[in-house]
Amino acid sequence: MATEQRTPRTVLTETRARYDELRPSERRIADALLADPEAFATQSIGEIAAAASTSTTTVVRFTRTVGFERFRDLRRTLAEQNLRERLAIAAVDVMSSDVSPGDGMDDVVARVAANESLSIADTAAAVDVAALTTAVGAIARARRVDLFGVGASAIVAVDLQRKLSRIGRVALEWPEPHAAWTAAAVLDETAVAIAISHSGSTAETVRFLRLARASGATTVAITNDDASPLAAEADVVLRTAAREAAPLRSGALGSRTAQLLLGDCLYIGVAQLDADATTDALRRTYAAVGRTLPGA
Repeated sequence: MATEQRTPRTVLTETRARYDELRPSERRIADALLADPEAFATQSIGEIAAAASTSTTTVVRFTRTVGFERFRDLRRTLAEQNLRERLAIAAVDVMSSDVSPGDGMDDVVARVAANESLSIADTAAAVDVAALTTAVGAIARARRVDLFGVGASAIVAVDLQRKLSRIGRVALEWPEPHAAWTAAAVLDETAVAIAISHSGSTAETVRFLRLARASGATTVAITNDDASPLAAEADVVLRTAAREAAPLRSGALGSRTAQLLLGDCLYIGVAQLDADATTDALRRTYAAVGRTLPGA
């Protein structure tokens, strides 16, 4: 992606997503950036290299890893990001600290809300709208949609399956790997398979999408890492940008929220394509549980 197309949030998004791929010397640079983006944006390439006990060549390599050809472009984008970050988190400093065992419940609420809000904002800024449009079109044309995720990602798969079913789409969510794999193996080009994994490395989820792709289905990955094994099996990659660094979190708060955002976007996109049919389906399903469609 060219620098001109990047949003102010992309530097931190890319750094978090690529962190596990970095060499130890590059991770020290990443740690400095994530710990204090404002200070990082004011330092020269030599100062950053010295602080990280590495070379300027390593700083240049890190710069390119997070998507910038020139270090000055990285610094300028960081400066823009810093302003947006301050406005987004207000008085809650989620960048330098997190919920600790001694925090009161008011702090817990403020910090969790800020973190999940930032996961949504970062994902909205990073998502490839063209890819999202392609996925919506594929789902709308599909004979059936199969969804699979493990753990918290399974919750997201269930949520999207329920929404698609409410508007008359044939959508199936598989609760365990063997069922998912056997279903994926008999799909064809009329089907869409959606796999959800924050890391993009969950073996069961990767195998589901690999089998679906081999059978001819259109494959969609919802993941935080577009260079992951899961992304490699996808025809369409929908990138989240979640924040999951806190010691007290299960690793499924910000990521789940970001995944739900993309699932909702897919649902709304499909619903928009045939608004009359969607309204009729919602009216009938509301009636089925003894309710009236709001606004009707």
